[in-house]
Amino acid sequence: MNREKGLRWSFFFVGLLVLSFGISLTIKGKDLGIGPWDVFHYGLFKQLGLTIGTWSIIVGFIILFVTGVGTRSFPKAGAFINMLLIGIFIDLFNFVLPDPQSFAAQAVLFAIGIVVIGYGIGMYVSADLGAGPRDSLMLLVVEKTGWKVQWGRNGMEIIVFFFGWLLGGPVGIGTVIIALGLGSIVGFSLPQSKKLLHFLIERQMTKRDNPLAS
Repeated sequence: MNREKGLRWSFFFVGLLVLSFGISLTIKGKDLGIGPWDVFHYGLFKQLGLTIGTWSIIVGFIILFVTGVGTRSFPKAGAFINMLLIGIFIDLFNFVLPDPQSFAAQAVLFAIGIVVIGYGIGMYVSADLGAGPRDSLMLLVVEKTGWKVQWGRNGMEIIVFFFGWLLGGPVGIGTVIIALGLGSIVGFSLPQSKKLLHFLIERQMTKRDNPLAS
């Protein structure tokens, strides 16, 4: 059981790392636009300073507080770790990754970033260690309103996109692509991630029960 938890946490951490890397890639290709929540974080960064990752953490903390009050429950540890690590990793990758010098280079980074984000989400969600702050808020909205999940997600993203745009966040065709297309990538990556994690857990259990097994 401890080894299974170890594998799940490993998947969770790697997934957050991959997700953050993908977000940073899209930020480097920001002339095409970035995801709705990142538009909001970027707008806050542009108007108030700090860093994009810091604003991701601050907004995430506020969301966790609101959802905690709304559900009258304490968020899972995974939600706090999600909030902190994604913000830290985004700032790290934004610092390390070079700024593209052409629109074509931005387009390439953006396209790669979307796919990487989708696989990062698939990995961390497959670990089943708690939804991130924004997904927790979406689930609360769905529960309180009776809306479908997609309506709840779209409604939230439209609101944060609007405020991010007012704050001067980068909006473009890429924002629409992420909003409409990311779900399809996650729909493909999540079953793959679950299958891989299940395989690794089964393999670990087999080795435990039969140390001579290869």
